[in-house]
Amino acid sequence: MTIHANKNQQNLMDLDEKMYNALAEEPEMKKVRVVLADDHAMVREGTRRILEREPDIEVVGEASDGEELIQRVRELEPDMVVLDMAMPKVGGVEATQRLKALFPSIAVLALSAYDDDAYVFAVLEAGAAGYLLKNVRGSELVEAIRAVRDGESVLHPTVARKVLHRLTHAPGKTGEETDHGLTRRELEVLRLAGQGMSNKEISTALTVSVRTVQSHFGNIFGKLNVGSRTEAVIWAMRRGLIKLNDVH
Repeated sequence: MTIHANKNQQNLMDLDEKMYNALAEEPEMKKVRVVLADDHAMVREGTRRILEREPDIEVVGEASDGEELIQRVRELEPDMVVLDMAMPKVGGVEATQRLKALFPSIAVLALSAYDDDAYVFAVLEAGAAGYLLKNVRGSELVEAIRAVRDGESVLHPTVARKVLHRLTHAPGKTGEETDHGLTRRELEVLRLAGQGMSNKEISTALTVSVRTVQSHFGNIFGKLNVGSRTEAVIWAMRRGLIKLNDVH
């Protein structure tokens, strides 16, 4: 009995050591580096406190206007910007246009008190990855940042309805450049994204892993020189690569 007990104990010790070594070998979680831009210091402070509670998000800087934001991005090279639309000096739309011209791969998430069409369509066409209203909960903002990081589209439901209506009623501009270099599978992924499918839903539809879908989006973003799923879908809609009956 003693021999069996000692052998079982040794097996458990070996198992514990293997588990410890496996955990030690796991790569360190890469944080999303974020810059916040809002002309209200209290809003920035509150948003920072919410985000800094998360182990995979790091707020690396703040800006109180669009001009300062562009300078901060030059200095800090973040992965993502969360910006207010109504900022002094340079507003959210112009700031997004300038940022995307300078840093095409940066993700821009608009966080605004307004949902009027002029703001929504202008900033999305400028290259924003998503548009949230300021009445969202802190947990929703956190999930939105993670979704953008993973290549998902992030739109407040009210905004999503506006965008869908506009896209499905706008004629395709077939005269625009269509030499995209996308593979057949990448086009298929893009069309499913245009239907509003998440990465997980696309992986199920195509019988591939979520990681494979993310890899496809990475290739799509690189070939189209965009930084988000929203940009990619709008790009494809403009060129007729996603037909109206592809969008639900």
